[in-house]
Amino acid sequence: MQSEFEGRTEQEAIDKAIEALNLERDQFDVEIVETSKKGLFKKGSVKIRVYYGSDDNDEFVEEESVSDDAPLAENDVERKVIEFIETLIRKMGYEGSASISYRRDSKIGISIDSPDSSIIIGRKGKNLDAIQLVTNVFAGNLDPDIKVVIDSENYRMRHEEQIIRSAYRVAESVRRTGRSKLLDPMNPFERRLVHTALNDFAGVETKSEGEGLYKQVRIIPRNDQ
Repeated sequence: MQSEFEGRTEQEAIDKAIEALNLERDQFDVEIVETSKKGLFKKGSVKIRVYYGSDDNDEFVEEESVSDDAPLAENDVERKVIEFIETLIRKMGYEGSASISYRRDSKIGISIDSPDSSIIIGRKGKNLDAIQLVTNVFAGNLDPDIKVVIDSENYRMRHEEQIIRSAYRVAESVRRTGRSKLLDPMNPFERRLVHTALNDFAGVETKSEGEGLYKQVRIIPRNDQ
């Protein structure tokens, strides 16, 4: 479900949502849908869209969340990939099981369930990315067309939401102050999330800076007049 709220600031709009919906802050996600600057005869405002409840569907999230009735491996490639991941986790010294969470074209999502999920995910998802990289090398030898996306505790979905919310906050600051800002270094997929999210954000533009895999996105003020 979704609802919209408006306030003078993003936090005021969020506070209104908490009061109206009787929810805790971690029980819903927020998307900024409209902002207006403070003028001589009008107050600035922020309109947000709040997603909550069982049918919550964040349009910015590329990966699909794990369902309770996750499909079983349906062929030898999927079974071998799952076995590879579980063996890799054991060799890392941790307990864990892997299961198919979704299939989309040649992409399969695999979720790792482990009591040591925080370690498997790692700081900023670095361990999870490493496991995914090694798994894709293995899977590519079985089927060159397959791509494996690995998640645990819905980390990727939560991380993507956080990146987009942060990008909106910084973009609003850039538009208000007229000074560009650099975001933290991000991988190509994360940078693409930011570029896409801010593509229609009035008053700013984005560009990537730096060398190597982890570049930074600079948010730049733009005169839309």
